[in-house]
Amino acid sequence: MSKTNKIVLRIQSADGTKRIETEPAASSKTLYDLVRAAFEFDSYEFALYRERNFTKEIVSSGSQYVKDVGLKHGDMIYLRQVEGPSTSKATERSASVTSLASSSSSSNSVAGFSRDATPSTSSKASSATPLLPQEDAVDVELYKQDGRIQRKRDEKLCRHNSNGCCVHCSPLEPWDENYLKEQKIKHFSFHSHLKKLTSGADRGKFVALEDLNCKIKTGCRDHPPWPKGICSKCQPSAITLNRQQYRHIDNVMFENTGIVERFLNYWRTTGHQRIGFLFGTYEIHPDVPLGIRARVAAIYEPPQESNRDSIRLLDDANDGDVDELAKALGLQRVGWIFTDLLSENLANGTVKHVRNIKTHFLTAQECILAGHLQNKHPNRCKYASNGYFGSKFVTVCVTGDDKKQVHMEGYAVSAQCMALVRDNCLIPTKDAPELGYIRESTDKQYVPDVYYKEKDVYGNEVQRLGRPLPVEYLLVDVPASTPLVPMYTFLERKDAKEYFPVENRLIDGHIQDFAALADYLAKSRSMNFLDVVSDFHLLLYLYRMEDMLPMKSQLGPLLEAVRTKEKALANEWKTREVWKTLEELIAASSHHEDGSMSNDVEFVSSGETEQNWICSFCTFINSRELSACEICNLPRSRQ
Repeated sequence: MSKTNKIVLRIQSADGTKRIETEPAASSKTLYDLVRAAFEFDSYEFALYRERNFTKEIVSSGSQYVKDVGLKHGDMIYLRQVEGPSTSKATERSASVTSLASSSSSSNSVAGFSRDATPSTSSKASSATPLLPQEDAVDVELYKQDGRIQRKRDEKLCRHNSNGCCVHCSPLEPWDENYLKEQKIKHFSFHSHLKKLTSGADRGKFVALEDLNCKIKTGCRDHPPWPKGICSKCQPSAITLNRQQYRHIDNVMFENTGIVERFLNYWRTTGHQRIGFLFGTYEIHPDVPLGIRARVAAIYEPPQESNRDSIRLLDDANDGDVDELAKALGLQRVGWIFTDLLSENLANGTVKHVRNIKTHFLTAQECILAGHLQNKHPNRCKYASNGYFGSKFVTVCVTGDDKKQVHMEGYAVSAQCMALVRDNCLIPTKDAPELGYIRESTDKQYVPDVYYKEKDVYGNEVQRLGRPLPVEYLLVDVPASTPLVPMYTFLERKDAKEYFPVENRLIDGHIQDFAALADYLAKSRSMNFLDVVSDFHLLLYLYRMEDMLPMKSQLGPLLEAVRTKEKALANEWKTREVWKTLEELIAASSHHEDGSMSNDVEFVSSGETEQNWICSFCTFINSRELSACEICNLPRSRQ
């Protein structure tokens, strides 16, 4: 081949593989120009390497030529960005993900969210690290661990001395099937899955986790866009569902039984079902090799409408405030919980056993909602091509077991289910809750064929089209439990009546208002201040109390005191002006309720007397049917 002949090089990156055409006599600077044009980058913030593990960098230089680097026709070059987010048009098109949201009794709704990454601050291509989202602290810690299962010397089988090692006592890999079966661990952990992928001489160089794609690739110029044309290059491949062997969360642990009992108190009072979001932390699970446990400290109950058989989630205007408060307390959303309880015998306290292997464990509608929530809370992973893969978000169902007692069952949906929900391919069936249904292609949306495998009556494994689709192929079991020794992020009360009311419970005795706050603080006078405010629902009420006495901007030190359990810091905050003002309002309200003052005013209209009342604090004239002031929310005096 002469020096003037053209050569074709392949460039592999997180955005895909492209081909460029150049000459052996071209400079490496020209090579960078061709790569930039091929990927449609806006800048030169990338580096090229000869090796897959990003070694042997090709330096951009006008005096170094392609032939000097040793590149030949058909060679592969590896591209890595060194600063800032991806600027290619392909990445921009996929930066916003549209997910299908569905409640357990309402019609589907669409919600969008963006996945943002923090750009690297390094400016040198040779020393910069790949752009990655910030991972959870528990993931960073697990990356440092070997994960191998250590075994002691077997006195019966081992023939060596105490310093030796053989096949009977050598460490096991964290994904060892026999060990997991002995320990009754159904799925190995996600970090064990990563170790398995990166183990071995031929696998440790380059690992890229890819999400399943169910949509047509845009930008194909060989034919008109769908539905007028489609080709093998832009058409998504058919999908065969496999039961997921690993799981991102190996256990969900409630710190104490009081957390769940407080949540179930609504069902016990009304007989209606309930949904809540779990707030807590992620920590290393000591009983599963390289496992992660979700530790739940509180349950937030969003606005909802429910009855005996269904729940409908409503828009939550305070959703952002809840996350901000949780972050200040060192917590985050780790999952969601819902009830499916039907009383069988009120005297014995038994409930019906409605979820089992003969019926269903989760309905298709619940799987879709779980998939939407997992897509909304993706797992940050450095091995994923776009920085995210799977989710640690868990689903907990409170239902009746085979002994007809209330118990919890934990689940997560697989990464394949998340992709089907994200791309709006999975819908519930009308009459069978245990069956989902893969949409059929229309002129507006192309849906690939989705298959699953099962055994027929003769024991042969056959492939079925997912219309309908058993949702058991989409589920991953996650054990839910409480520890033998209770733990408390927030203080537990001896009597349920001593708790501050839970938000969004519109029933008598459970409403959060100023009168409830005054009553709660009056009952807690004998307690130290840190114990009084160590209640997630109370802190949320104070955080959102903007109309009467804005406190959000001044709660920082108090939240820090609750997080660190510093009594001195809490007592110091108690002396601040904002808390003294609140105490004065409570004292004035209590004095007003003693009947020492009357502010009722009579208005005569159309020959009928209506007795309205004036608020003694803001002087607003309120209608007679209101028990609290419409402006300042302070209670009406009792005559």
